[in-house]
Amino acid sequence: MEKQFLIAGFGGQGVLLIGQLIAKAAMSEGREVSWMPSYGPEMRGGEANCAVVVSDEAIGSPLVSEPPVLVAMNKPSLLKFMPKMPCGGTLLYNASLIQDVALRDDIRVIAVPCNEIAARLGNDRVANMVMLGAVQRASDVCGDDALRDTLADWLGEKKAGLLTINEQAVAEGRSAVA
Repeated sequence: MEKQFLIAGFGGQGVLLIGQLIAKAAMSEGREVSWMPSYGPEMRGGEANCAVVVSDEAIGSPLVSEPPVLVAMNKPSLLKFMPKMPCGGTLLYNASLIQDVALRDDIRVIAVPCNEIAARLGNDRVANMVMLGAVQRASDVCGDDALRDTLADWLGEKKAGLLTINEQAVAEGRSAVA
């Protein structure tokens, strides 16, 4: 089993964190992983993306040039990377920020209103956690327990009070995938 992901958006949207949490959760289940970030010099607002590969065997290359799973948190990322997807791939996109785009009909398309869900939960900053839950459900890359434990570990004791809202966001993201 090998699963490849390309997760892209603006800096500050938490796209690198989505990739890190997927990689760490899969690693906690004994899988081989690679996580390769790419971002511009801007702290926020510039392009950011990461490639994640999860496998049961050694990973030959961390590069994901034709992403079977593309996660697009903004329109420029969708327009840049969707043409590189292979037929039959899975696209998850942030429907809160991406509208009026011609989507391919040879791939599975999942629209996730990340920002609306996060706002409904009362914390705009968990939009990336909504997408994380959607990615997990759509790809079955790791189990619920592994993801929950990884999230708790990432937050640590200092931010333990944020665990509940982040878990709620992940659960809402899972629910957004049919």
